[in-house]
Amino acid sequence: MPISTAELDQKQAAYKTAVEEWIAAIRHEESLASVNHDLAEIDTWEMASEAEEELRSAAKQAKKVYEDALREEFFNF
Repeated sequence: MPISTAELDQKQAAYKTAVEEWIAAIRHEESLASVNHDLAEIDTWEMASEAEEELRSAAKQAKKVYEDALREEFFNF
């Protein structure tokens, strides 16, 4: 069954949103790496790293969903 253009658009938009959220997390983590050298800030930086990794995984999953939909649409698998 063909996938509608609206469905592909939705999957593409979800992927783009996930990537933008990931980019924001990377920038947040980087900003925390550029501050004072104290234990509390190191802990905050490490938590930001964990959040960045979670958003990276979400972006990769959204990409897979979008790629799978494109494969199904164009190659029927």
